[in-house]
Amino acid sequence: MPPPADIVKVAIEWPGANAQLIEMDQKRPLSSIIREVCDGWSLSGSEQFALRYADGPQLYITEQSRGDIKNGTILRLAISPARAARQLLERIQSHGIDARLEALKELAKLSADPTFAAEFINMEGIGTLARLVESGTHFGEMLAFTLTAFLELMDHGIVSWDLISLSFIKQIAGYVNQPMVDVSILQRSLAILESMVLNSHSLYHRVAQEITVGQLIGHLQVSNQEIQTYAIALINALFLKAPEDRRQEMASSLAQKHLRSIILNHIIRGNRPIKAEMAHQLYVLQVLTFNLLEERMMTKMDPNDQAQRDIIFELRRIAFDGDTDPTGTEKRKALYTKDYKMLGFTNHLNPAMDFTQTPPGMLALDNMLYLARVHQDTYIRIVLENSSREDKHECPFGRCAIELTRILCEILQVGELPNEGCNDYHPMFFTHDRAWEEFFCVCIQLLNKTWKEMRATAEDFNKVMQVVREQITRALAMKPSSIDQLKNKLRCLNYSEILRLRQSERMSQDDFQSPPIIELRERIQPEILELIKQQRLNRLCEGSCFRKLGNRRRQEKFWFCRLSLNHKVLHYGDLEESPQGEVPFELLSDKIPVSDIKSVLTGKDCPHMKEKSALKQNKEVLELAFSVLYDPDETLNFVAPNKYEYCIWTDGLCALLGREMGSDLTRSDLDTLISMEMKLRLLDLENITIPEAPPPVPKEPSSYNFTYNYS
Repeated sequence: MPPPADIVKVAIEWPGANAQLIEMDQKRPLSSIIREVCDGWSLSGSEQFALRYADGPQLYITEQSRGDIKNGTILRLAISPARAARQLLERIQSHGIDARLEALKELAKLSADPTFAAEFINMEGIGTLARLVESGTHFGEMLAFTLTAFLELMDHGIVSWDLISLSFIKQIAGYVNQPMVDVSILQRSLAILESMVLNSHSLYHRVAQEITVGQLIGHLQVSNQEIQTYAIALINALFLKAPEDRRQEMASSLAQKHLRSIILNHIIRGNRPIKAEMAHQLYVLQVLTFNLLEERMMTKMDPNDQAQRDIIFELRRIAFDGDTDPTGTEKRKALYTKDYKMLGFTNHLNPAMDFTQTPPGMLALDNMLYLARVHQDTYIRIVLENSSREDKHECPFGRCAIELTRILCEILQVGELPNEGCNDYHPMFFTHDRAWEEFFCVCIQLLNKTWKEMRATAEDFNKVMQVVREQITRALAMKPSSIDQLKNKLRCLNYSEILRLRQSERMSQDDFQSPPIIELRERIQPEILELIKQQRLNRLCEGSCFRKLGNRRRQEKFWFCRLSLNHKVLHYGDLEESPQGEVPFELLSDKIPVSDIKSVLTGKDCPHMKEKSALKQNKEVLELAFSVLYDPDETLNFVAPNKYEYCIWTDGLCALLGREMGSDLTRSDLDTLISMEMKLRLLDLENITIPEAPPPVPKEPSSYNFTYNYS
């Protein structure tokens, strides 16, 4: 007979004594259980003790968290959080250096525990640590442990960052500005400054006064990628929180300090692979840089503004005033309307009206002017070769440039905030100081080329723009490392290739719709679904690593989850770092019987997405979140590292519970595998061979033996 659901069997350790094996009744008060355990070892004052996990982070167990205890868990009797906080606070303020160092080392470890942190903070512990830093008397390991503990305690969100003193900020900034400082101290100092900037508007201004961009850029030229990552993260934080009128000024300062080329040479083209967090910070910097275009993108042209109208005159002058025929030149000056029509504007009388729609607003005009001035030969060639055509196949440059700018803004999500967990940066955009404009120039030439390949007319405008969007999106997905490499990839993605890819994908998705083919698909589908199900379950058996998202992303914490080989138990546990390969079951201390799983929740239905946090507002994290709901009303919460892992796990869990696998990945895999199987079977039919007929037998009808070879 199985034990009651409220009873868990655990082992409890105490130094120098044999472990106690007890059946913990989860309905009993925790204090009563601790008293019973203390009596077993003849320990008095049970109120001074608490239970902690013996493995992993060794967190304290509270009435709120005791439901996480599983059968077979090893616990440890320890002094209570309040008593531990009081003792550590006393030891930290002692005169013995060795005792103080050991106390700070232990504090750095315990500060990650929310129960201990609350007790330590209530005893004014953060103020004590801040004074130790402000004194400037701590160095080396002692200072590193102090900063680690301070950061862990602040990350719990119990105390407001606004309470931090100016002298503390100056001291931390001093460590960042020092030319030679211990790596661990520098890491923590950069992380503390970033948290200040992100969590307090008033502290942003104070940090911005103490830290210069030049000093941070110096940290990007070191060989330690962790330091580089923390430095870029702080630059991003300052960029993100800067007032709008200061961002452009900050961008100019970063350009003058050659930030882009330093990142390109020391990080992107460095001799070390780029880790996930560095990739994320590069993505954030890319997004924030492109967001500087938002103001121009959302600015309408004022048709009465002479300075803005002069830009349109400049476009006309560059395109047409180079003609050597003076009579023609005078004629064109008198007939501006004709010139504007040849430039491809929709409104020939007043082309300024073409730039009143936002997006792309004035950003489109900026792009056109850059092309005309910097790539003048290309600009003139595009305009003149289309303006001289009379077969209705001319490509309207002005209209195309405006729509192309809007498409590029959508593709690169100009004006949108960075997504948590996204690493989608493009090395190409770090290879040129005017990467956005150069990107436009490449794409407008692509558009002109595609227009000619499609032999398009004005009625085909939207079709051409759809093809161009697809060409650009496919090329960017290949992650070209430079503008030249982008050109090469786009050259391969001509209109014929797009048609071929579309046809291939359509065949994979639709195949033929004749009744025999539909019948064949229906016959094949159960077999293919079973194959996909087995693949998903096999991937769950291999397991996956998930990142714990907190207030500070770079101090990453990981946990691993995998399905037992007999598909009966989910094993999971915390890890110190991201694993290389599979994690043995022995290292995963927690488990959930599959028979206890009631359902799988996704997206906004997940408990951890309903909590009040920054993640709640993040669409990308919301799309990667899922939870396992199991008896008795407990949840195991996940945030997948990417969409692929999300589909694998949600499908696998549904398959485990005997429910339909409904992710986009399963539908795609199902269509692809069915199409492949159908093509193989149809190919077999096409490979029927008919051997030559034998010589006819006299006076008898000719006989033929047909042999059907299914290879």
